[in-house]
Amino acid sequence: MRLYFLRHGLAANREDWPAEEDFARPLTARGRDQLEHTAEILAALDLRLDVILTSPLIRALQTAEIVAKRLDMLDRLVQDRRLSPGFDAGQLPAILPAHPGAANLMLVGHEPDFSQIISALIGGGCVVCKKGGLARVDVPPVGAWPPGTRLAGELVWLIPPSVLALSSGE
Repeated sequence: MRLYFLRHGLAANREDWPAEEDFARPLTARGRDQLEHTAEILAALDLRLDVILTSPLIRALQTAEIVAKRLDMLDRLVQDRRLSPGFDAGQLPAILPAHPGAANLMLVGHEPDFSQIISALIGGGCVVCKKGGLARVDVPPVGAWPPGTRLAGELVWLIPPSVLALSSGE
């Protein structure tokens, strides 16, 4: 199974939003533009995504919608509150079986969660998933891991947003 971790794009400054309204903090215009470009790259990569799971926080949902729209996958975009901040690798074994036929699944969410999850999946190391960054981690298919075992995978690639922007001339 291929897991694609897409961190949400550039969002409004946290300091400008009351903590109780962080849920509603949106992408900036620049963040939306960068994700439009990223969505073009994802289309060219032909990842053959089966489903896009997203945190319900507005900035992540907006990120997922931009990608899903460009990939003609709005009907396969699913909000999952478990991807909200605080998401960890221990929750993956509960989330993945809900999509049994999925071989290529994109998760859209937050930091430091994604960096920590990727690091846990690959057995350690320092991984940093920047805003708008994309990582691919391959894990065994859902039915291949015995209950109670730690889900382990292989980091295939991690693309920072600065590399994604190179092809746009930024």
